[in-house]
Amino acid sequence: MKTIVFLTPTDARYGFSLTGVTQRTVETPEAEKALRESLQAPGTGVVVIDERLFLQIPESRVRDLERRWPGLVIVLPAPRKTELAEEDYILRIVRRAIGYQVKLNL
Repeated sequence: MKTIVFLTPTDARYGFSLTGVTQRTVETPEAEKALRESLQAPGTGVVVIDERLFLQIPESRVRDLERRWPGLVIVLPAPRKTELAEEDYILRIVRRAIGYQVKLNL
């Protein structure tokens, strides 16, 4: 059975390992080495790499690695904090409490 490997920065060290998949946390300068090692590991079928790490690897090297490897490399968008997400959360709480859709101007 093929495995899924997540490559994330160290600030995300508790995220994916809790789900039972293989997670490797790496520092940004080691991103290319970690990707290469993950692709060479026997049994790896999918490598998901955090966008913050992926952007540190030259595109030509990534294309070269992908051509030689039969698996799938997926880029995971980096988390971004937005005020809209906080507003959506507040609206969901209010909607659930009163049972009606409201528009809040915060």
